[in-house]
Amino acid sequence: MSDATEAGGSAGAGGTAEPTGTAGAVDPAAGAGAVAGASGAAGVSGAAGASGAVEGEGGPGRLVKVVLVDDHRMFRTGVQAEIGQTARTGVEVIGEAADVDQAVTVITATRPEVVLLDVHLPGGGGVEVLRRCAPLMADAESPVRFLALSVSDAAEDVIGVIRGGARGYVTKTITGTDLVDSIFRVQEGDAVFSPRLAGFVLDAFASTDAAPVDEDLDRLTQREREVLRLIARGYAYKEIAKQLYISVKTVESHVSAVLRKLQLSNRHELTRWATARRLV
Repeated sequence: MSDATEAGGSAGAGGTAEPTGTAGAVDPAAGAGAVAGASGAAGVSGAAGASGAVEGEGGPGRLVKVVLVDDHRMFRTGVQAEIGQTARTGVEVIGEAADVDQAVTVITATRPEVVLLDVHLPGGGGVEVLRRCAPLMADAESPVRFLALSVSDAAEDVIGVIRGGARGYVTKTITGTDLVDSIFRVQEGDAVFSPRLAGFVLDAFASTDAAPVDEDLDRLTQREREVLRLIARGYAYKEIAKQLYISVKTVESHVSAVLRKLQLSNRHELTRWATARRLV
């Protein structure tokens, strides 16, 4: 659930990310090309005037400004503690956000070099953030680049944010060291993915043919898909309403619309449908 952090302050110390394997870098434009191995409220931190060399994981003289977008404050705090020691990592966390509107506001105000973006966010999800920040990504002189950082490893989520403009996608099991490395790769223009997820991208961009469209899923709006995922994960209507900042009645309306469009009878059938498509 999202909660507030004070504007002007960066997140405090928190837990570290769980270990995982090394990340891989893939350039979708290369098709089935090589995979290179590689090891809630908005808050804007004060900009650091680091102009000298930074000795750390990022390498001498390297500094990258980052915004964290995730609706879980404890996770943001943990990431900040893990990567935000600028003198060591070369990463400066200059802002945080917990939902789509906050994310767009903070990103527009701070113009970071890299945004760590959760896929499932209140207000439309990571894809909506990417859509609204498209002009910033297209800036030829100082583009804002996005790296998805999510608990989800569903192919639909990966392909959705990559088509939306993100330069990479790593899961939340990534280590702090690998995350720092991924941030710098994305800042330099590389595309970076956790190893298993790279296959989704290679498959999707292996040819000029459009990827198969799930006609049933395509009938649903973005908000209906969010409600669908939360229902399939076992959330109660009240919990969904709180997470998405909508009323319980609105949740009920979305569920009814989803059941009607998918020709399903109840939430149990809906859960089986979503699980079969790896949407949970």
